[in-house]
Amino acid sequence: MALVVRIVYDDILVPTDGSPEAEAAVEHAVDIAATYGARIHALYVVDTSAYATLDATETVVEDLEDEGEVAVEYVTAAAEDAGVEAQGSVTTGNVHESITAYARANDIDLIVMGTHGRRGLDRVLVGSVTERVVRTADAPVLTVRSGAD
Repeated sequence: MALVVRIVYDDILVPTDGSPEAEAAVEHAVDIAATYGARIHALYVVDTSAYATLDATETVVEDLEDEGEVAVEYVTAAAEDAGVEAQGSVTTGNVHESITAYARANDIDLIVMGTHGRRGLDRVLVGSVTERVVRTADAPVLTVRSGAD
């Protein structure tokens, strides 16, 4: 007798940096959410760890938060256009830690994110945010390559 396991996704997290690479992940996440009747959580993290050695003014952080609002709105609008419930959040902190903390706090069932974001050189030198989330998240992580990869 075969064991049948039913995977259920109620809450799907889509971390975004507003890049075209992140948009490819949005398409996948919205499709999965529509299939399973799941809710989309869009998250943009202002990387304050990148400014640890700089005097980041409030204006810089506010500008990045405004950029985050636009990125989150893109995700929530794409979800709502597909008839999928969505909510968005902009936060500050270390990006991969903030993503995994959000996933834990909101009982996220699946994280869907692009394989590359805006920081190509950082990926080579430090390891990408996606790689760190894959290694540390409790929820499964679906990585999506953009069409440009």
